[in-house]
Amino acid sequence: MFWRASALAGLALLTAAAPGTAVVSVDGGQIRGEPLADRIAFRGVPFAAPPVGALRWKPPVRVKPWTGVRDATRSAPACAQLSDGWNQANAGYSAEDCLYLEVATPSLTPARPLPVLVWVHGGGNKAGGGVGTIASPMVRRGVVLVSIQYRLGALGFMAHPALTAESPFRASGNYGLMDQQAALAWVKRNIARFGGDPAQVTLGGQSAGAMDVGLLQVSPLAKGLFRRAIEESGTAGFGFPARDLRASEAIGERLATLAGQPHATAAALRALPVAALLEAARGITLPGLPEAGSPWVQVTIDGHVITEPPAKTLARGGGQRVPLLIGTNAQEIDFYPDLASAHERLLLAFGANGAAAARFYGFDRSEAPSADRLRGPVRMQIGTDIVFTCPTEFVAGMRQQSGTTVWRYDFTYQPGHSSELRHVFGNPGEDGIAADAPPLQAYWVNFIRSGDPNGADLTRWPAYGAALQYLNLGAGMPVAGTGLRAELCTHWSPP
Repeated sequence: MFWRASALAGLALLTAAAPGTAVVSVDGGQIRGEPLADRIAFRGVPFAAPPVGALRWKPPVRVKPWTGVRDATRSAPACAQLSDGWNQANAGYSAEDCLYLEVATPSLTPARPLPVLVWVHGGGNKAGGGVGTIASPMVRRGVVLVSIQYRLGALGFMAHPALTAESPFRASGNYGLMDQQAALAWVKRNIARFGGDPAQVTLGGQSAGAMDVGLLQVSPLAKGLFRRAIEESGTAGFGFPARDLRASEAIGERLATLAGQPHATAAALRALPVAALLEAARGITLPGLPEAGSPWVQVTIDGHVITEPPAKTLARGGGQRVPLLIGTNAQEIDFYPDLASAHERLLLAFGANGAAAARFYGFDRSEAPSADRLRGPVRMQIGTDIVFTCPTEFVAGMRQQSGTTVWRYDFTYQPGHSSELRHVFGNPGEDGIAADAPPLQAYWVNFIRSGDPNGADLTRWPAYGAALQYLNLGAGMPVAGTGLRAELCTHWSPP
């Protein structure tokens, strides 16, 4: 289905324009899209030069101009990654040369400029891809849809002393975030040619994509690149403690050693095969993170892209204060192998308030804590709450206190991480979406248009405020509520 990236045909080619096709001028030259029944689709559009050779681990740079008309009817590869099963198609068609985006528009010449959604895919900042999102029927509702790609894993987020030393900013890591900023800057410069309004750009993402959306809100380099934000099942940091640059550089040194280059120079690092880097990252295990090979969901404070821990920025009301739609699913990810390890992680996450958090789940009773029909086994609840629900509560509270309008949701219709995506991007009544499913796409489109998800024939969604308001998106009509998991999350504070 379209929200799952699939392996499509190869790289864009340069050809002469064919009569009657959709040709648009963008940075670098002209591109030819594919007119479809309800949209015009452009795929494999370069927003930056290929980050290969001397440009590996460098900030993205503008594309080199081309002559003729570039074919933009075929998708580019996903960014280099290894398969974890769910991303097999992306991994099978991935490459280091991957800084491309896709655009779908209902019209190149609308009566008035159309609102824009720029989508950041998830995947732990080590997997996933941007292919397929622009097939969403959301476009039929008058939205220009853009799906972007960014360097992943070690290629996108590794810091190293040799890379820091050569940087004019004395920083390394966070290249994937710089790619996202470059894509947003491309959208700002070019989207009007696709019928979009560069002043009405919403930045959205899910899982690690939502984390990155949160990080771009606190990055000084992203100022003015978007007007609204959507964070689905992710926040800036996922509740994990931020790393300083030296700690991230040490991880980079470990990774380089595993890849066969101890004490590597920048040139030696750039000579490493992509496969060696990806395999080496799988050997990196960090205390406090839920799984091996995933150091990229912990924020690096590099002093350039991210200048302080996100929680500190949010607590002082800093960063971009844009309308925010944010929420979580009732069951996200069961990270822990058994109840004992989940209990141990719970106590660590809540620190001095660990005992109160344990009582919330019933660990103070003689019998084992019981599962919840809606939110699953206690292990699932703990993973969902400490990585997703409570960090989301913190972000919503800090943004609301800073004067930002926040709309919070709890998706209970289907359990599971990513389960809301088909409802945001799918065809109501099709794509496995039953008649009793909550109308996520309608709410999301209203937010993209105006910063307010409410509209005619929709249950009223209250803005988040002192009563901790949210909307329960379950079977049948959505229901407004207050204080989602508040008796637990009031004891949580960011590390």
